[in-house]
Amino acid sequence: MSTIGMIGTGHVGAQIARAVAVAGYDVVLSNAGGVGTLGGLVSELAPRATAATVPEAAARADLVVVAVPMRAFSALPADALAGKVVAVTSNYNRDREGPVLAIDEQRTTVPGILQAVLPRSRVVRAFSHISSAELTTDGSPAGTPHRRALAFAGDDSSAGAAVAALYDAIGFDALDLGGLDEAWRIDRGQPAFIAHLDLEQLQVAVARADRRRSGR
Repeated sequence: MSTIGMIGTGHVGAQIARAVAVAGYDVVLSNAGGVGTLGGLVSELAPRATAATVPEAAARADLVVVAVPMRAFSALPADALAGKVVAVTSNYNRDREGPVLAIDEQRTTVPGILQAVLPRSRVVRAFSHISSAELTTDGSPAGTPHRRALAFAGDDSSAGAAVAALYDAIGFDALDLGGLDEAWRIDRGQPAFIAHLDLEQLQVAVARADRRRSGR
């Protein structure tokens, strides 16, 4: 894996792009505003970054990071993302987006909703429980005592392994939560959300998660 596609380059997407570019990956940036809005970040990350349309970024990438609000899921290019590992950073914020009954009734999760929109993609929840600013400041080399850890969840083991390798490359240990039905354990409102934890501490935090608190 050498090329990361970014769909959405707000605070989170731009920071992930910075982190992976520093780690040696090529990055294809895209957002709803169009190629012309991305010149500053492309220049900053040169020669690692290029800008493209959303379908082009999806098609050119080995792994695609989706960093958009949940309401934008339906506009994603399903054909271009078919077969791709899709790492989704989105969180459910009930106060901001309004209630999503399927989540409130514990019938699905945020990445589960995306997987239903992209049935031919391999969706993994990732980068969703860390402050965007800390993506470029909190990484450290493998083996560093109390290295910060980040969790992921996905139904496809090879897709999860790709995300774990990406975490390690940018300086974080990885915790596999299991399938998408376990992704709620790092939701907004849970103990692991925006918490600086090493691998052992993160394991404890996700075990303490209470699904009734998700989205709060």
